[in-house]
Amino acid sequence: GSGVRIAPWVSVGPGVSIGDGTTIGSHCVISGPTDIGPDNQIHPFCAVGSDPQDKKFVTDSSSRLVIGAGNIIREYCSINRGTLGGGGVTRIGDCNWIMAYCHIAHDCQIGNETIFANNTTLAGHVVIDNFVTLGGFTGIHQFCHLGEGSFSAISSIIKRDVPPFVIVKGNSAKPRCINRIGLQRRGLSQESINALRKGYRIVYLQGNTLENAIKKMDTEVDNCDLIQKFRDFITESERGIVR
Repeated sequence: GSGVRIAPWVSVGPGVSIGDGTTIGSHCVISGPTDIGPDNQIHPFCAVGSDPQDKKFVTDSSSRLVIGAGNIIREYCSINRGTLGGGGVTRIGDCNWIMAYCHIAHDCQIGNETIFANNTTLAGHVVIDNFVTLGGFTGIHQFCHLGEGSFSAISSIIKRDVPPFVIVKGNSAKPRCINRIGLQRRGLSQESINALRKGYRIVYLQGNTLENAIKKMDTEVDNCDLIQKFRDFITESERGIVR
């Protein structure tokens, strides 16, 4: 694209497209097939679009990496392409901030406006929804799903799905509270936040089974967008949620 800047000692392989205004720092290796959108900043020493770390992988045209617009990818990050068994595409959305030494494995699906602090590591097939924040040295097991606005503390090891707007910490990660500060920064109403806090207490602090917790939320908590997302995520989780 126009206005692309590529620093010295960069290797750009076949099958790579780079959108307008994107910058590639020195010593990066960009392998294809990879589509990089506009206005991204990829800092030095990154490996982007490399083969998946999957023993079953056989090179073919279905393996791709797609990166959206306005992302910042700092030094020494590695991002792998997808595999046929995972749908073929590793996808990163828009306006994400991926700090140094992060790894995003094959078939991961990353939303928009997330923050990955240094040394965050995602195994294959992980799904990260919008506005998620991951503390430094967070490790996420394959096939986990982290809901919108969730947050992990430093060195969290996540082995189950994390519902939207929940803060987790520890090894293995356990729920701590809702991400109140994150919700306030996004301008969510206090009424909605209070409803979500009540839903969180029902699920995590009252000793209810998940089935009973869902029933209690349906009858005792005023419905709003936050509660609906929280409830639907729990009922649709295939891996099971952190508890």
